[in-house]
Amino acid sequence: MAARDEFLSRLAVRRDIAAFAGRFAVTFGRHLPVLCSEQVATRTQIRAEDYLRMTFEHDAELVHGELVERSMPDEVHSAIQFLILLQFAALAQTFPLYPRPEIRLKVSPHGYRIADVAIFAGSHPSRVPDTPPLVVIEILSRDDRHLDLMEKLEEYRQWGVPHVWVVDPTTRRFSTYTELGLQNISSLSLPEYSFQLTPAELFASL
Repeated sequence: MAARDEFLSRLAVRRDIAAFAGRFAVTFGRHLPVLCSEQVATRTQIRAEDYLRMTFEHDAELVHGELVERSMPDEVHSAIQFLILLQFAALAQTFPLYPRPEIRLKVSPHGYRIADVAIFAGSHPSRVPDTPPLVVIEILSRDDRHLDLMEKLEEYRQWGVPHVWVVDPTTRRFSTYTELGLQNISSLSLPEYSFQLTPAELFASL
């Protein structure tokens, strides 16, 4: 009986730890591995409607039903974001373009991504846009993981974003993402809007 009672006590403790870990992951916006026995789930799935009601100290994305913490941008990242927005804000004086920083995008029924910069054309975007913008720009941070970046870019492409661009502050290079993958480009260009931005122009003041 003593051995049986000790086993049941240990199992109860494991379940309490698993339940706490699941609540911690939801509260703090980070997916954590959950200790489990045979009868405890190993992952915490978040419904889209619950995700949209959550608040975070630093915003998180919803990927395949799981919360994914974003990289924390530094001063250089923020400066580049500001300079890109200035370029498109000037262009928006002539064309119906709507640049938006840090906007949450519904890329799939259970997937939400946050773009560093998104450019919408034609009309104002909705509160949480579910139609692709003309351009999405991702600015790399030092702690970005390559596989995570590629997954995010592919989601943008499959969603139907015509122009998926990447700005790398470390190498001071631009890239575009297409069905061929990630390729270096000499400038960010939208010929139909007479827009062109080279790395030399963007990084001149940094």
